[in-house]
Amino acid sequence: MHLIVLQSPGAILFKIGSLSIRWYGVLIAFGFVCASYFAGRLAKKQGLDSEKLTNLTLICFIAGIIGARLYFVALNFNSYISRPQDILATWQGGLSLHGGIVGGFIAGWLYAKYNNMPKRQIADICGCIIPLGQAIGRWGNFFNSEAFGAPVPNDFPLAVFIPPDSRPLRFHDASYFHATFLYESIWDFGIFALIYFYLSKKLKAYPGLCFLIYLILYNFGRLLIEPLRTDSIMAGEIPVPIIASAFFLFLSIGLIPVILKFANDDKKKVLSKLKADESQSL
Repeated sequence: MHLIVLQSPGAILFKIGSLSIRWYGVLIAFGFVCASYFAGRLAKKQGLDSEKLTNLTLICFIAGIIGARLYFVALNFNSYISRPQDILATWQGGLSLHGGIVGGFIAGWLYAKYNNMPKRQIADICGCIIPLGQAIGRWGNFFNSEAFGAPVPNDFPLAVFIPPDSRPLRFHDASYFHATFLYESIWDFGIFALIYFYLSKKLKAYPGLCFLIYLILYNFGRLLIEPLRTDSIMAGEIPVPIIASAFFLFLSIGLIPVILKFANDDKKKVLSKLKADESQSL
């Protein structure tokens, strides 16, 4: 028998008249609040404008939600042709984290550029706090009974119970599945703890590197967890999230030398400025 069995109490937290407040939306909002709090703390430590950073965080959050939804709808376009009214129904689930990363990154880069904010430094702060928001938001999948894995054997210690109407047809006779949402939540929280409490200090001289490390670790985790899932969108016989994760993983690794070169160029500029100041003082 399973030592721990998780079972969703339902997708709806409570109702106010005809208005339903869903766990999914509440947890995404809570993840944003927590991530914004730690972003503000980092901004204060690094001497950045906390008000501008708060605005950037909100803009990135909104753009990330839009990007995540558009990406998901694009991958499921045929199913939304017959029900276009559901395209905006994000409370039902259906947010792709890869689309969210792209949407948030573009919006954040544009805002930072327009407001003359240090873009690589801002990216590092995002790399610190995004996995925290993801770790919390993943629990929305639990309440929606989605993003679970294949059936687990009876002696597997951890399982999530999935109601019959949420099970894939081929697994209709199974009841207990891999809690892949939990695996990813734990992995994301570990990334947050590593970068926020350790790497953000150790790699301060290499702005932009923490963001790449976040992308590397997150996508490496997805490559490990995604094969367990049963609801992945497929491109032929390969899950699309595996393709996207592999792309972001290798892209991030390839950009590490670029970030290191930027850091070395910054150091040279500082040294040149110091020498010029010394010359003027003489």
